[in-house]
Amino acid sequence: MTGEMTAKQPHRPPVAVLGAGTMGSSMVQRMLDLGFAVKVWNRTPGPAAALAEHGAIACATPTEAVAGAEVVVTMLPNAEAVADVMLRAGTLDALWANATWAQMGTIGVEATERLAAEVARQRPDVLFVDAPVSGSREPARKGQLLVLASGPDRSHDAVDVVFAALGQRTLWLGPAGTASRLKLVLNAWLAFEVEAAAEASALAERLGVPHSILDQAVVGGPLASAAALGKLAKMERGDYAADFSLEWALKDVDLALAASGAGTTPVLRAIGDRWRRLVAQGGGHFDISAARLGLNAGPQTNDADHGPEAHPIAAR
Repeated sequence: MTGEMTAKQPHRPPVAVLGAGTMGSSMVQRMLDLGFAVKVWNRTPGPAAALAEHGAIACATPTEAVAGAEVVVTMLPNAEAVADVMLRAGTLDALWANATWAQMGTIGVEATERLAAEVARQRPDVLFVDAPVSGSREPARKGQLLVLASGPDRSHDAVDVVFAALGQRTLWLGPAGTASRLKLVLNAWLAFEVEAAAEASALAERLGVPHSILDQAVVGGPLASAAALGKLAKMERGDYAADFSLEWALKDVDLALAASGAGTTPVLRAIGDRWRRLVAQGGGHFDISAARLGLNAGPQTNDADHGPEAHPIAAR
């Protein structure tokens, strides 16, 4: 019978997303496409208002956004912002009993464990899940993120549907804080790959090796990941429109350096120092592919949106 052949639709819990930046907005769009009811709040109202045009409910305060939500996602820039919104603004107190808070931004291990402890102390009826993601704007928009999840076992059912909407894969890793540890490792690896692409691009230009030849040599081979090749292509086009900004990439590098201790990651420390100079010179809002800037023999572009005049550090 037709009714027997129809697959049962999964329960889509009402979701609140706090933080509608590049990643948060893409995640909201993805959930709206799949039929989730989503409330959204952002510190500046413009991004939330834009998402309201696509079906989200824009809220004036985070406490308004979390009212009625079974799953609350925070995608905020740093630990201070998360603590400010969830603790000092009283948003944690406003969560429903048995709601799940999925903390999905990258804020580091110590801050994550402090938040988990605070939730256990203040709201033991709320489930805290440490769930940073690996991926940028387009993977978030297409549901192709890798979700790194850690938290109490009983939290899985509450957020699995949301994570399945946002990611192609979810890794459950143990108690809260475990996922943040792995995320720091993955972000350090990403920094190595982006810097490698940037320096290989600069060296190729210095030696007169055309990008097309470099591309033929590495595509399909073992030397570069898809992520590195994607950033290499942006570098060669001079396209620094942000999928994942250099400023936030540096923040993640600094979190990894703070956790690694002296002597563990000397190359990562050198990358962080160079990227810090690029950010100080005005490159922070560009994509992480702007690691290409500041290297000798760098390419310029005539594109009106991304031309040399848009890159204050390109000629330095």
